[in-house]
Amino acid sequence: MEFLSILYALSALYFIFTLWKRYDEKRDQQCYILDYECHKPTDDRKLDTEYSGEIIKRTKNLGLLEYQFLLKAIVSSGIGEQTYAPRIMFDSRESCPALEDSITEMEEFFHDSIQKVLDKQGLSPSQIDVLVVNVSMFASVPSLASRIINHYKMREDIKVYNLSGMGCSASLISVGIVRSIFKTNKNIYALVVTSESLSPNWYTGNTRSMILANCLFRSGGCAILLTNKRALKNEAMFKLNCLVRTHHGAKDESYGCCIQQEDEQGRLGFHLAKHLPKAATRAFVDNLREISPKILPIRELVRFMLATFLRKLRQSSSNKLGTTLPKPVINFKTGVDHFCIHTGGKAVIDGVGKSLGLTEHDLEPARMTLHRFGNTSASSLWYVLAYMEAKKRLKKGDTVLMISFGAGFKCNSCFLEVVRDLEDGNVWKDEIAMYPPKSLTNPFMEKFGWLQQEDPSTFKLENLLEITELYPRT
Repeated sequence: MEFLSILYALSALYFIFTLWKRYDEKRDQQCYILDYECHKPTDDRKLDTEYSGEIIKRTKNLGLLEYQFLLKAIVSSGIGEQTYAPRIMFDSRESCPALEDSITEMEEFFHDSIQKVLDKQGLSPSQIDVLVVNVSMFASVPSLASRIINHYKMREDIKVYNLSGMGCSASLISVGIVRSIFKTNKNIYALVVTSESLSPNWYTGNTRSMILANCLFRSGGCAILLTNKRALKNEAMFKLNCLVRTHHGAKDESYGCCIQQEDEQGRLGFHLAKHLPKAATRAFVDNLREISPKILPIRELVRFMLATFLRKLRQSSSNKLGTTLPKPVINFKTGVDHFCIHTGGKAVIDGVGKSLGLTEHDLEPARMTLHRFGNTSASSLWYVLAYMEAKKRLKKGDTVLMISFGAGFKCNSCFLEVVRDLEDGNVWKDEIAMYPPKSLTNPFMEKFGWLQQEDPSTFKLENLLEITELYPRT
């Protein structure tokens, strides 16, 4: 009898020990964002209205109809005059880029943001255990990741991942890779470097679906430092609670809506199809369907299910009367305090805001980021997050939902918890007091609106040259 009692006690202790071990291991698998640094290029790379006009008139394959299309696109884009372009644009060489142009563009960002984020945390490059680099539309040999390792003389045993072709949602894919590594490796640091190279990707043709990308994308980048060190959890900025990736590449329509290809004359560009919004909506809905149960309180999920059930019951009688009842809407604000939306364009921000029932206050960070920095591809989310921080919106215990879209077609999202009160201005610190401005209207229509009244049969390029000469760039 005594032996059985000892056996039961040992079994109970072993069970308790197993539970504790699993709990303890899980604590070492947490993913914390220690810091991040968005890149702010130098002022000589700012792309204002005047110089944008100079670039467009250098593109000889464009005619009046293309000018009118571009004018309409840029006026409604939500992009302002403070955005940045690669240096090749200011050297008038965008139509004939060299390999060195792309490398220089990337290294200018690498050497700025990586050094700053390491200095802020007092870390040396040799302390980085994992490096993930994502630049979608430029791949060099050696890889960009290798260039970073060589410049900073990182360790020989560093785990390295160099991603390409992942589009604007690549930074969350990179964070997902780090999270997976953290599950099997304790007490390590990871560095995510996210950007896009614009130097080799200026489209010189006149296909509308491809010249649109010239209007939207701008230079930028971000370096993000992460760790799973339990001792640093209170020093971190954010804790990653969950991350969901949705990929619709198996659907032909979604796959082809956002793709790099050549036009009929063999000019390489980035095609944005008319059915892109439809593909984005499908991916967005599927992503929300998966992440909602992970981030929303049970009471809201139950309320939504009951509302959906009651609607089905009432719909049968409504059908006889020929009426349709409105669909129940789930309230994401019951579980999310802040929404960090990819700045893919004004239509993207408006669409996400309408789908989630967000206010202008909720959308302000994304709108201001689009206006100030444009669409910086995969790094844009971090500029939006930096705006929230600069405005001192992020308080301890708050939650942030990050939503991004990318070629493939993909919709990726992650749910962050703010670990401590945040108020560092990051890339916005010198100008946050000026935002939001009284008006987001850019001056393109004021300067080039006369193009809308021109007749294609009589229009000559000289007309554009004469008008722009009246407004010399200062």
